[in-house]
Amino acid sequence: MTHQEDGVSAADDVTSSGAKIFALAQRIYPICRSITGNGVRQTLREIGAHISLDVHEVPTGTPVLDWVVPREWNIRDAYIKDPRGRKVIDFNESNLHVMSYSVPVCRTMSLDELKPHIFTLPDQPDLVPYRTSYYQENWAFCMAHRQLEQLRDDSYEVVIDSTLADGHLTYGEYFHRGESDDEVLLSAHVCHPSLANDNCSGLALLAELASRISQMRTRYSYRFLFAPGTIGAITWLARNEHRVSRIKHGLVVSMVGDGAGPTYKKSRQGDAEIDLAMMHTLQHCKLTPTILEFSPYGYDERQYCSPGFNLPVGLFQRSRFGAIPQYHTSADDLSFIRPEHLGESFRIISEVIDLLEGNRSYYNTSPKGEPQLGRRGLYGAIGGDKDAAAANMAMLWILNLSDGHHSLLDIARRADLPFPVILKTAKVLERHGLLAPVR
Repeated sequence: MTHQEDGVSAADDVTSSGAKIFALAQRIYPICRSITGNGVRQTLREIGAHISLDVHEVPTGTPVLDWVVPREWNIRDAYIKDPRGRKVIDFNESNLHVMSYSVPVCRTMSLDELKPHIFTLPDQPDLVPYRTSYYQENWAFCMAHRQLEQLRDDSYEVVIDSTLADGHLTYGEYFHRGESDDEVLLSAHVCHPSLANDNCSGLALLAELASRISQMRTRYSYRFLFAPGTIGAITWLARNEHRVSRIKHGLVVSMVGDGAGPTYKKSRQGDAEIDLAMMHTLQHCKLTPTILEFSPYGYDERQYCSPGFNLPVGLFQRSRFGAIPQYHTSADDLSFIRPEHLGESFRIISEVIDLLEGNRSYYNTSPKGEPQLGRRGLYGAIGGDKDAAAANMAMLWILNLSDGHHSLLDIARRADLPFPVILKTAKVLERHGLLAPVR
């Protein structure tokens, strides 16, 4: 995935990929998204300009596991006007100003009547919070606490021009067929409005990753899912229950555009191959990773890892959700994410995919004693590059542990060597007849 084989350096690829991901995040950032509605459709059209996306519409009222697809919400305008006709809150300036799924309202009311319908962050008085009310009919505005404190005790015109009616839940899917029916699931939530890191960054990164994979021959098949959080993943699981056994590895991707972390939350299984692959990759990524155990709170990994499915799906982020001051506030804007961080996140996930693609088990064809490597010219075959010492140790580890039971990832972890070194060395040994793949 780093395209080393095409003569593009890893550093150049990070820069190029980061710029492309940022550009798409920039385009979808202004769109007002929710769990349903035209904002989701518009976002999927932008993603569909990069990959051949299948868009699915699921009608309101459709039973999905223990849930039901809700009514569709759309909004055209919203504002609060003071007696002088000045808009003190304007949805067109920021779609965070209206609580998602707010029902229509057109009233004049006093400040005391209005205040219970205003959310602020007193501890972050200059920021606008992000709030939702998906499954209970209500309405509200969100504003900076400092601005609320400046409002006079007047009457205010309050308008939310929205609709909540039978419609559809919309999600997008891209499928790349590999040599095997076994699948890797990559999922990002598409329901948040103008929050750059959460999750314009994840949507844009997976769109670029899907575009890259679409040009490759792969061992696994790859399924990319762009769906509303919680209800979208539940809807997809309900409609695909007959095929989820094909999913052998999976990642939920969100908040990948800032410079912290990276952070990986394990699947419910805890020792699935995706968990081991991600932990090993992060161990050698030259950053400061954090590994979290699974918990049933978070993003859609908790749906995929629910006990009735128990899929091997982890969560990859840079900053941990809920743990930074920008989380679910207006501070999560385009200045909070950077192309270089997006490119680095892309590189890490690409290396994990390379690992999954390359991870196999082998037999040592000369297992009695150490084979004579010098006679075969193997030290010379590998010893000329900058990883010569690691490659020489890798040969010894691979030959010793290739008993048909240890995978290359097992060997890389045991030897504490980067997986690419192990994989490259194993291919050399296989060409010299010292390794045979387990069929």
